[in-house]
Amino acid sequence: MIVYHGSYIEIDVIDLSQCEPHKDFGQGFYVTKYKKHAETWAARIGEKHETKGVVTEFNFHESAFTNNKYKVLRFADYSDDWLDFVVNNRNNESPVPSHDYDIVEGYVANDRIQRRIDDYLAGIIDREKFLKELVYHEPTHQICFCTVKSLQMLEKAARHEISNIEDIADAVIVALVTEQSKTEAEAIDIFYKSVTFAKLTEKNSSLLSLTWREIYNLFLQELENRTCCEHPACKSS
Repeated sequence: MIVYHGSYIEIDVIDLSQCEPHKDFGQGFYVTKYKKHAETWAARIGEKHETKGVVTEFNFHESAFTNNKYKVLRFADYSDDWLDFVVNNRNNESPVPSHDYDIVEGYVANDRIQRRIDDYLAGIIDREKFLKELVYHEPTHQICFCTVKSLQMLEKAARHEISNIEDIADAVIVALVTEQSKTEAEAIDIFYKSVTFAKLTEKNSSLLSLTWREIYNLFLQELENRTCCEHPACKSS
């Protein structure tokens, strides 16, 4: 899986001791599968440090989720368990971590959600109402690497080349969802049926020398050309 980390500098070496404590899933190195969200965070923290902000791209080996070597916690949705876990981590004032997981995956408690968590803790809204509100919230995603051991499953992606077709497809599909407002099912359907994907899977494909973003832009051009050719004016010419 291609994942992204937004910061004020490019990340070459991950130092967990430099990561902020008291975050959603505790102290750790956070990434997301949504590049748009990483870019937003990079711009925000970059402004704070008077830089443009940088998004660093990584390859995450998803086999970590099923490898008994790692203790993993995954939240499939905004739930009671998710809320309790986030509140516990954010309110943990002890220097000792509040959990012993290697990797935690789930939704983000961003500024808006954090304000509502504060309302929940203050008794302004009840738990049921708060969780119901989150059903209609924009999809978010984060993975926290909490231990040095877990970082073995994360490697910095080559800047100009991604050779794994599956990772490229994953990145394109996520971009279609976040940037083109497609559902995940629609994104999967149109990309895997495209000429761009067919060319990508050809033996010794020249597309493999491109970044996934360049391949994504080629696919968008294909969609634009397809739409033009289906226009009545084109059909009648």
